[in-house]
Amino acid sequence: MPKQVPALTVSQWLPTWDRVDFSPDRFRRQPPKQFLLFSMDAVELRRLIGIQRRSTRGARPRAQDLGIQRIHDSARSEEIADYVQHGFPWSSLSPRQRKNPDNADLIKPGWLPTAVVVNILLPEDVRENQSVDAQDLVSVQLQGSTAILEIPDTTQDGWTLSGLAPIEVIDGQHRLWAFDREVEGYQVPVVAFHGLDRSWQAYLFYTINISPKRINLSLAYDLYPLLRIEDWLEKFEGHSVYRESRAQELTEALWSYEGSPWYQRINMLGERGMKMVSQASWVRSLLATFVKSWEGRGVKIGGLFGAPVGDHNLVLPWSRAQQAAFLIHAWTRLAIAIDDTGPAWARELDDGEQESLSTAAMESTNSMLNSDMGVRAFLYILNDLCFVRSSQLRLADWEQELGTSATSDVAISAALTSLSIQPVAEFVAETTRALAEYDWRSSKAPNLTVDDRQAKARFRGSGGYRELRQELLQHVADYEGSSGHAASEVTARLRL
Repeated sequence: MPKQVPALTVSQWLPTWDRVDFSPDRFRRQPPKQFLLFSMDAVELRRLIGIQRRSTRGARPRAQDLGIQRIHDSARSEEIADYVQHGFPWSSLSPRQRKNPDNADLIKPGWLPTAVVVNILLPEDVRENQSVDAQDLVSVQLQGSTAILEIPDTTQDGWTLSGLAPIEVIDGQHRLWAFDREVEGYQVPVVAFHGLDRSWQAYLFYTINISPKRINLSLAYDLYPLLRIEDWLEKFEGHSVYRESRAQELTEALWSYEGSPWYQRINMLGERGMKMVSQASWVRSLLATFVKSWEGRGVKIGGLFGAPVGDHNLVLPWSRAQQAAFLIHAWTRLAIAIDDTGPAWARELDDGEQESLSTAAMESTNSMLNSDMGVRAFLYILNDLCFVRSSQLRLADWEQELGTSATSDVAISAALTSLSIQPVAEFVAETTRALAEYDWRSSKAPNLTVDDRQAKARFRGSGGYRELRQELLQHVADYEGSSGHAASEVTARLRL
């Protein structure tokens, strides 16, 4: 039998809001004109948001819906769980300090008086091709200024969700995850919307957490990936600041991580005389590739870190560490491919002073890989091919719970380890093997034929980006395999 939960209705709607653009095709259908306010057992609410749910792919927690849920920091939830049991400052003590009987008086009540904000799904709501089973739906019966919620009885023996959970969290995820431990009788206040579309959920999260409190904008886009594609933020300075700061963070990770092929090989301060690609050029290249939203009007190739991808049209929930690890991994695979195959163009650049062919290829002033043009071209191809194959490569399945910054060696190392066993790793290896055979020498390199020099001269200037991208796509498309087919698809989409 369903359980009944009484609630208050809170009406919040102004006539000016009727002029808002409500677009269901952009996940912005018109929201209800009221929300609900009630209290609920924390453990029971946790069960209804499906902590243990699995996707049809077998191993991915459904609680981390790509478009809705933010990345979960398990350490944060553990901290809250300790606070609930023993209050502050006991929750901040070390295990050794807790054993000291002199600290017993530091135990205090662990109140959580601020409301968790959730959304109750409608029968027609779909998340990754799933909707809530009829037996798991939460019904809402409005009765003027009050309402009655009928919820599944999670206390029944053997109760389990049949599929998609009926409630999704907008704000307060870490508080609810703290109740993995059974805590009897602990109630939390809840603000619940009924049928709030996904774009409005991202907007609400932003207004609660970022706009008033000025949380770091780049961090905000890790916490709630759907914000990366909100067009209302495109017109607001925060969105461009996010993209630029993220591109700079990734550049710094490529330069500072000791296992990166670009370790100490980027001109971070723009110093004259340094024969390296500048940080500014790297940032511009990332903004044009991985961190962009879309290629252009009507051209559906976006940035892997900045646009919806795959069959479900959801943004990847990758953290900064994951994004940095992906770039480091790809450049590493290119270096390995150059060293393994020993292409003639790389041997021409080797003056015998570098430790490897890949070092010569990436440090020589006669190599496009050591230029803004070559860096951007490689990033273009890597982004484009992975973008059009994102579903097949199961990019959304790659998850990591370390809540540290992109420049943290620990987080990047962990991400590199987990990335190496993902399906995309072999795809990147195949792509970089093809790219290693391309002649990356610049037009000023010695021993070029007249025809080769003239052919490479067309890559100069701003138009050269398009020319080199097109040539590299054709080069990869000539190879058999999944990367070759992906390159052909990219060419067709771009109408090159």
